[in-house]
Amino acid sequence: MAILIAYLLYALLLTLLLALRGLGRRVPRPSGAKAAEPARVLIIGATGGTGRCLVAQALDRGHEVTALVRDASKLAIEHPRLRIMKGDVLDAASVDAAVRGQDAVVSALGHKRFLGPSSILSEGTRNVIAAMETHGVGRLVCETSLGIGSTAGRMGLQYTLFVLPVILPFHFYDKTRQERLIAASSLDWVIVRPAALTDDQGRGECRSGQDIGSFVTTAKIARADVARFMLDQLAESSNLGSAIGICS
Repeated sequence: MAILIAYLLYALLLTLLLALRGLGRRVPRPSGAKAAEPARVLIIGATGGTGRCLVAQALDRGHEVTALVRDASKLAIEHPRLRIMKGDVLDAASVDAAVRGQDAVVSALGHKRFLGPSSILSEGTRNVIAAMETHGVGRLVCETSLGIGSTAGRMGLQYTLFVLPVILPFHFYDKTRQERLIAASSLDWVIVRPAALTDDQGRGECRSGQDIGSFVTTAKIARADVARFMLDQLAESSNLGSAIGICS
């Protein structure tokens, strides 16, 4: 019984930490009418599940797309308007080269090093921000997750009591550092916090806001719908300076 109580306290303290470390209130940014659609878009994390959806949908929308990847064979998309650049988000020089000449950056950066301390998300994002500020690329749309900041606990009990404290504590803590770096930048940014991701066919719509998700059940959303919402933010100004949750 003592072990169970100690574990529950640990899980609840982790939730509190993620709430305090993640973003809460909106960071003031200009808002209003839609901006012009950016022509040239760099996609970070293009070989991941959301990243591949981003590449395909961005091409469908007519963007000139650059994908920064470590292994080009994992993308398996060919298109006249797609440029694949081999590089590593942790290598500042390759990030700088990829960002140069872009109009906007969309990041679905992830990794699979879940069982130990990691700074891949935050350090990679630090390099992206530095390159964007150097080259005057203004708009950044970045995927993190529900369960952070104002959405802490809203992944549902399964995540709050098992998945986050057992499998993903370091991963989610790094997401909080990632969000703070973005909020401290001079960029026009939007952080998108999706619910649990699925490979289901997209519905073409989603719910968004600060009270999205559930403290009990696990909210979900298709990666295709996450990609659509993220790409919408390239020309949308109403969510600038916000970390906004989304789910089906």
